[in-house]
Amino acid sequence: AGYDGVEIMGSEGYLINEFIAARTNHREDRWGGSYENRVRFPLEIVRRVRERVGEDFILIYRLSMLDLVPGGSSLEEVVTLAKLVEEAGATLINTGIGWHEARVPTIATQVPRAAFTWVTRELMGAVSIPLVTGNRVNTPETAEQILAEGRADMVSMARPFLADPDFVAKAARGRADTINTCIGCNQACLDHTFSGRISSCLVNPRACHETELVLAPTRLRKRIAVVGAGPAGLACAVSAAERGHAVTLFDAAEETGGQLNVARRVPGKEEFDETVRYFRVQLAEHGVDVRLGKPVTAADLPEDAYDEVVLATGVTPRFPAIPGVDHPSVVGYLDVLRDQAPVGRRVAVIGAGGIGFDVAAHLTDSGDGASLDADTYFRHWGVDTTYATPGGLREAELPATPRTVHLIQRKTGKVGAGLGKTTGWIHRTELRHRGVTTVAGATYDRIDDEGLHLTVDGEQRVLAVDTVVLCAGQEPRRDLYEELLAAGRTPHLIGGADVAAELDAKRAIKQGTELAATL
Repeated sequence: AGYDGVEIMGSEGYLINEFIAARTNHREDRWGGSYENRVRFPLEIVRRVRERVGEDFILIYRLSMLDLVPGGSSLEEVVTLAKLVEEAGATLINTGIGWHEARVPTIATQVPRAAFTWVTRELMGAVSIPLVTGNRVNTPETAEQILAEGRADMVSMARPFLADPDFVAKAARGRADTINTCIGCNQACLDHTFSGRISSCLVNPRACHETELVLAPTRLRKRIAVVGAGPAGLACAVSAAERGHAVTLFDAAEETGGQLNVARRVPGKEEFDETVRYFRVQLAEHGVDVRLGKPVTAADLPEDAYDEVVLATGVTPRFPAIPGVDHPSVVGYLDVLRDQAPVGRRVAVIGAGGIGFDVAAHLTDSGDGASLDADTYFRHWGVDTTYATPGGLREAELPATPRTVHLIQRKTGKVGAGLGKTTGWIHRTELRHRGVTTVAGATYDRIDDEGLHLTVDGEQRVLAVDTVVLCAGQEPRRDLYEELLAAGRTPHLIGGADVAAELDAKRAIKQGTELAATL
């Protein structure tokens, strides 16, 4: 088929890994029982592949170096297998971390960058073939640091090349600031894969769709006004300018980013800093005229000055019709996340969608920066960095939380059912660790000095809380759109201004890019 090499998947809890681990290999023949028998299967595969492909073909073996499940391999067994794999004919050994069944997140955005590279370093020197490491390595600087510190011979990446296929070329030119950085969200790559959809990327919707979503140079340079510098507006402005249009980007705020600036304040979502940085650099690279700090009216968009007007004016939070919703204890999610409004020690969060989960995570965060510090992260999730036990697990040390939080939804189904397919369990587990109680099927009766009055399963109850945070959805912000329509103009609507569902950066960036491709 013309390939130079192949990787044998011996990790992540797949078939080969299941033969190796005593917890899953219950055979009583020559393929099970003793460790020697359990590793016979992977070694035979490596030997047979080497025999078929010859000496010059690259043969990578992905070794599960840290299973993160009870009854997994010990460090001694991992080192032994690595030596045997080398002897059997592998060219390289790649690092696998965690079975899919593991209760510890290993690649999501909550995981600190390069957190698990210590495992590869444990194997350095034990074999003579190169060792490859990976997992949450998303910048050239991180990769270079890994190599400089001797944690591996090589670094493997996958999702970062979906985010930016020119990653390596940009790094080689010394322009890492222009890289569209993978944020580890999984929303358009792994979530799509495990849902039977074509993989793509939240920050780069052209990934795996390059022949369909084409940003070809324009034959007719247009003057385009984009109002709103959130994810939809930024994507549209940058993509249109990349094609050669003259783009002016407006926003009433003093900085670009829009709702991305709200998201990146949620603990575990700091990687959105990189997305904001990327768009800021691209605006400058493509000569977009950026005008901030002033609300835009139709008078600012004269017809003779702009050929196209794109409105990415975002959303406004919805205030549900609950008696007492104007009570002093009630605040909105923007008050909390964006404006840092004071919040009491006992909190009810109305709405258990993605925003509700973010608010609950923000309010219960201990402030020790687990998503930025590997040691803290491992303590929280119970990873044994001494590797004293097979599988590498230990008792988790859960930090004290500053608040008691109730997360409530009207729907009767599973709380958090709409979260990401591969990351929803992480959010639910984190909140459970922090003692957040969830309530489904609630009717909101009223809010008063006693707290939030609910009816659940026909039973009335009162949550005695100091603060009620509203995360009950959004409405599209279309004032300017209506003003322009009244003036006989036909602006384009994208992002939350078009569909005010959950704050969905994936859809917003994709829609902004798709529109720019057609202008």
